[in-house]
Amino acid sequence: MANDLIEDLEEKLRQAMLNSDIAVLDDLIADDLVWTMHTGVVSNKEQDLEAHRSGIFRFTKLDISDRQIHPFSCDCAIVTLKAEIEGIFDGRAFSEVYRFTRVWLQRSNRWQVAAGHVSQLPFTP
Repeated sequence: MANDLIEDLEEKLRQAMLNSDIAVLDDLIADDLVWTMHTGVVSNKEQDLEAHRSGIFRFTKLDISDRQIHPFSCDCAIVTLKAEIEGIFDGRAFSEVYRFTRVWLQRSNRWQVAAGHVSQLPFTP
């Protein structure tokens, strides 16, 4: 497995998140997704897609840094990254920094995010 492929998928995911591109998100997210939010709530694929579809959640900035790709086998990679995010959630603007972990799995010759976790980082001026 080439790190370049996962890096390309990560960028495709970033763009889809910024644009709330439901079709691309649907393709990149596994049907059995398990995602732990920074609040501790565990969500799934449909909840994630619905947040974008309904417009309750919209990114206006999604800048990635410190991305590291950790290949574990020919069909699994874990990505860690830091993201500066701005957007609108439930009608209110937000601007925060988060740390993400995503598990990419290849099943049926297709790479998808199957699990992940996000933590909010403390504000540092």
